[in-house]
Amino acid sequence: MPVMGYTKFERLFRAAAGVDVDRDDMKRYLDFVDEAIYDLLLAGQATATANGRDIIQPRDLPVTAGLQDTMHEFRKLDEDIELRPILDDLTARPPLRYALSEETQDRLPIVFGGISVALAKTLRILDPRERRVPPSEWERAFRVFGTLV
Repeated sequence: MPVMGYTKFERLFRAAAGVDVDRDDMKRYLDFVDEAIYDLLLAGQATATANGRDIIQPRDLPVTAGLQDTMHEFRKLDEDIELRPILDDLTARPPLRYALSEETQDRLPIVFGGISVALAKTLRILDPRERRVPPSEWERAFRVFGTLV
């Protein structure tokens, strides 16, 4: 990841929850968010199927109230950080049976940002005394998300 991109993600984690990340954290973080988005898209595909459609609409994605809140929080933080252009490029669009509507495509970077804010807050909750997150805490946070999402 280019230095500029890393610096912006670093600022996001610090602004969202006072968490410091380093370059080693970025790969595990990006892999995690890609997997979380893929899971949301698979669930959205099932919802679209149940509704007789072959295009995944934003309303098909299982966005919880908590994720909705962190998506709003991300939008506010992003006004200063300006991560959206980077997220447009980074947001995985995995192969699915169904296409994504234009609105769903446009929403994915915001979902990515919301998951990122939620992850930063989860890391802070798991160890509120530490700003620097050890790899074991990342794994704990991923397990929490895996249980909930």
